[in-house]
Amino acid sequence: MLGEYRITGRGAAEIAADIEEAVGAGELEPGQSLPPMRELAARLGVNPNTVAAAYRTLRERGVIETAGRRGSRVRPKPATTGRRQLRVEVPPGGRDLSTGNPDPALLPRLAPALAAAAEAADRLPVLYGDDPVDADLVRIARAELDADGVPAGPLSVTSGALDAVERVLSAHLRPGDTVAVEDPGWGSVLDLVPALGLHLAPVGVDDDGPRADDLRRALEAGARALIVTARAQNPTGASVSAPRARALRAVLRDHPGTLLIEDDHGHGIVDLPLHPLAGVTRHWAFVRSAAKTYGPDLRLAVLAGDPLTVDRVRGRQRLGPGWVSLLLQRAVAHLWTAGAVDRSAVARSYGARRDALIEALAGRGVTAHGRSGMNVWVPVPDETGAVARLVQGGWAVAPGAHFRLASPQGIRVTVSTLTARDIVPLADAVAAAVRPSPARVYG
Repeated sequence: MLGEYRITGRGAAEIAADIEEAVGAGELEPGQSLPPMRELAARLGVNPNTVAAAYRTLRERGVIETAGRRGSRVRPKPATTGRRQLRVEVPPGGRDLSTGNPDPALLPRLAPALAAAAEAADRLPVLYGDDPVDADLVRIARAELDADGVPAGPLSVTSGALDAVERVLSAHLRPGDTVAVEDPGWGSVLDLVPALGLHLAPVGVDDDGPRADDLRRALEAGARALIVTARAQNPTGASVSAPRARALRAVLRDHPGTLLIEDDHGHGIVDLPLHPLAGVTRHWAFVRSAAKTYGPDLRLAVLAGDPLTVDRVRGRQRLGPGWVSLLLQRAVAHLWTAGAVDRSAVARSYGARRDALIEALAGRGVTAHGRSGMNVWVPVPDETGAVARLVQGGWAVAPGAHFRLASPQGIRVTVSTLTARDIVPLADAVAAAVRPSPARVYG
């Protein structure tokens, strides 16, 4: 039911704009049903085809979804600029463990790297028509990719991992295609895919990564692409193990036309080896971003892939932003070569915090997961209640709804800023908030 809100407009564009503005303003809530097309057309005095065109526009923009005979409704996470991102209010004096941010104390100082990049730019300014990818960054990235077993191929640079994912999906897929995604998985991907007019197919996750049987079912049902996190999976901390990588490769070999996108945002903050899937299918992309290691504001990721995929990404980039600032590329290359981050120390630091919290929770009868990265995933029977009780106790954590499609409920705890003194009171608070502890595994 629409409650008190009355949709207005005469043309398809006007109707679509009115609904989108109402969603952005919160007057139409996520999950709220929209009137059947013929009913709304009669109310507005327009042709049903006009309403159908408006609804189609809203679906393509990721604002609404259609569920067969159940009609159309506002998406649970509509892609509107006016809607506030799902956030938990931090109580006064409380701790915010909901953000997924790295520990600022473990990020490098950017001033020396930016100064070195600026000095290089003063000597040789970047002009239109110059190579859009810094040669030093390519050399450094390619050497590490080779060492990690990522197949040879051209490289490009994008404005972060999510920008890379969007560009690769847009390079190969069309609205209506289906993408297999981790469930639970990165909330930004779960929002982005429908915003591109694509459908989501959930693939269950355990500590070793996506489940091969779930992936096979998704591909046999028609999914044309797979997005997988290599290590430090958000929100569960999963890392693709060697046996799981073999199983996933076997599935993908049976579906060589699958577009494969691997996200290795954990590079530089994890101490687990990489087991890449890249190269098993005809079209693939492997993405490494600078966000978690060097700082989210750098907005830079290196993209490796098959020649056609990288060429399409570069070509579309040229028609839009043109390139990612060479100043930023040179700064990241400087950080990389100068050893601005002790990767082993960072990995140990995050690992110690994760392990301490997981062990403390286990001692209180609470199951938790976090094999790598900076997050711990705690399955709960009622995530809304658990989040509310933790907030009352002074701890803000992320509700699992932002990361889930069909998987059971949970909460995500970002451990990056925890101290040794935090572990016991936090574990006590989580145990009190989630009891009775669920026995089932997520995914």
